[in-house]
Amino acid sequence: MAKWFNLIIGGVFGTVGRYALSGLVYRIFGANFPYGTLAVNLSGCFLIGFLAAISEEKFVLDTNARLLLMAGFCGAFTTFSTFMLETANLIKTGENLAAFWNVAASISVGFLLFRLGVYLAEII
Repeated sequence: MAKWFNLIIGGVFGTVGRYALSGLVYRIFGANFPYGTLAVNLSGCFLIGFLAAISEEKFVLDTNARLLLMAGFCGAFTTFSTFMLETANLIKTGENLAAFWNVAASISVGFLLFRLGVYLAEII
Protein backbone atom coordinates (compact mmCIF):
# COMPACT_ATOMS: atom_id res chain seq x y z
CA MET A 1 0.00 0.00 0.00
CA ALA A 2 2.88 2.38 0.76
CA LYS A 3 4.13 1.94 -2.83
CA TRP A 4 0.88 3.20 -4.29
CA PHE A 5 0.69 6.06 -1.81
CA ASN A 6 4.22 7.19 -2.75
CA LEU A 7 3.44 7.00 -6.46
CA ILE A 8 0.22 8.96 -6.06
CA ILE A 9 1.71 11.68 -3.85
CA GLY A 10 4.78 12.01 -6.08
CA GLY A 11 2.54 12.10 -9.14
CA VAL A 12 0.34 14.84 -7.72
CA PHE A 13 3.33 17.05 -6.90
CA GLY A 14 5.00 16.27 -10.23
CA THR A 15 1.87 17.21 -12.14
CA VAL A 16 1.44 20.45 -10.20
CA GLY A 17 5.16 21.23 -10.59
CA ARG A 18 5.01 20.64 -14.32
CA TYR A 19 1.96 22.86 -14.72
CA ALA A 20 3.47 25.64 -12.59
CA LEU A 21 6.92 25.65 -14.22
CA SER A 22 5.70 25.39 -17.80
CA GLY A 23 3.09 28.08 -17.18
CA LEU A 24 5.68 30.41 -15.69
CA VAL A 25 8.07 29.87 -18.58
CA TYR A 26 5.32 30.42 -21.16
CA ARG A 27 4.31 33.66 -19.42
CA ILE A 28 7.92 34.87 -19.54
CA PHE A 29 8.94 33.71 -23.03
CA GLY A 30 5.63 33.37 -24.86
CA ALA A 31 4.00 30.39 -26.51
CA ASN A 32 5.36 30.67 -30.05
CA PHE A 33 7.85 27.88 -29.21
CA PRO A 34 7.37 25.09 -26.63
CA TYR A 35 9.66 26.79 -24.10
CA GLY A 36 7.63 25.59 -21.12
CA THR A 37 7.82 21.95 -22.13
CA LEU A 38 11.51 22.34 -22.95
CA ALA A 39 12.18 23.82 -19.50
CA VAL A 40 10.29 20.99 -17.79
CA ASN A 41 12.01 18.29 -19.85
CA LEU A 42 15.49 19.71 -19.26
CA SER A 43 15.01 20.26 -15.54
CA GLY A 44 13.41 16.80 -15.28
CA CYS A 45 16.44 15.25 -17.02
CA PHE A 46 18.73 16.92 -14.49
CA LEU A 47 16.59 15.92 -11.51
CA ILE A 48 16.18 12.27 -12.46
CA GLY A 49 19.91 12.01 -13.21
CA PHE A 50 20.72 13.44 -9.80
CA LEU A 51 18.21 11.20 -8.01
CA ALA A 52 19.35 8.10 -9.87
CA ALA A 53 22.96 8.73 -8.95
CA ILE A 54 22.33 9.37 -5.27
CA SER A 55 20.06 6.34 -4.98
CA GLU A 56 22.29 3.92 -6.91
CA GLU A 57 25.73 5.09 -5.86
CA LYS A 58 25.29 6.73 -2.48
CA PHE A 59 22.28 4.67 -1.34
CA VAL A 60 20.66 7.80 0.09
CA LEU A 61 17.16 6.95 -1.16
CA ASP A 62 15.30 3.84 -0.09
CA THR A 63 12.75 2.08 -2.29
CA ASN A 64 9.84 4.21 -1.08
CA ALA A 65 11.74 7.45 -1.64
CA ARG A 66 12.70 6.34 -5.16
CA LEU A 67 9.06 5.55 -5.90
CA LEU A 68 7.94 8.91 -4.55
CA LEU A 69 10.61 11.03 -6.25
CA MET A 70 11.63 9.19 -9.40
CA ALA A 71 8.60 7.20 -10.52
CA GLY A 72 5.94 9.46 -8.98
CA PHE A 73 7.29 13.01 -9.15
CA CYS A 74 9.61 12.76 -12.17
CA GLY A 75 7.21 10.48 -14.02
CA ALA A 76 4.44 13.05 -13.75
CA PHE A 77 6.74 16.07 -14.07
CA THR A 78 8.57 15.26 -17.31
CA THR A 79 6.61 15.73 -20.46
CA PHE A 80 8.06 13.84 -23.36
CA SER A 81 4.62 12.89 -24.63
CA THR A 82 3.75 16.58 -24.80
CA PHE A 83 7.17 17.17 -26.36
CA MET A 84 6.28 14.77 -29.17
CA LEU A 85 2.88 16.36 -29.72
CA GLU A 86 4.26 19.91 -29.80
CA THR A 87 7.10 18.89 -32.14
CA ALA A 88 4.58 17.24 -34.46
CA ASN A 89 2.46 20.39 -34.34
CA LEU A 90 5.48 22.52 -35.29
CA ILE A 91 6.08 20.26 -38.30
CA LYS A 92 2.39 20.31 -39.17
CA THR A 93 2.42 24.12 -39.28
CA GLY A 94 5.57 24.20 -41.41
CA GLU A 95 7.93 25.17 -38.57
CA ASN A 96 10.42 22.43 -39.45
CA LEU A 97 13.48 24.30 -38.19
CA ALA A 98 11.80 25.04 -34.85
CA ALA A 99 10.84 21.36 -34.60
CA PHE A 100 14.43 20.34 -35.28
CA TRP A 101 15.78 22.71 -32.62
CA ASN A 102 13.19 21.54 -30.11
CA VAL A 103 14.28 17.92 -30.61
CA ALA A 104 18.00 18.76 -30.69
CA ALA A 105 17.90 20.90 -27.54
CA SER A 106 15.69 18.49 -25.60
CA ILE A 107 17.88 15.49 -26.33
CA SER A 108 21.40 16.97 -26.30
CA VAL A 109 21.04 19.52 -23.52
CA GLY A 110 18.82 17.12 -21.58
CA PHE A 111 21.50 14.45 -21.67
CA LEU A 112 24.18 16.96 -20.64
CA LEU A 113 22.05 18.07 -17.69
CA PHE A 114 21.39 14.44 -16.76
CA ARG A 115 25.16 13.87 -16.65
CA LEU A 116 25.60 17.07 -14.62
CA GLY A 117 23.05 15.75 -12.11
CA VAL A 118 24.96 12.47 -11.89
CA TYR A 119 28.27 14.32 -11.48
CA LEU A 120 26.93 16.61 -8.73
CA ALA A 121 25.43 13.66 -6.88
CA GLU A 122 28.75 11.82 -7.05
CA ILE A 123 30.76 14.69 -5.58
CA ILE A 124 28.49 15.40 -2.62
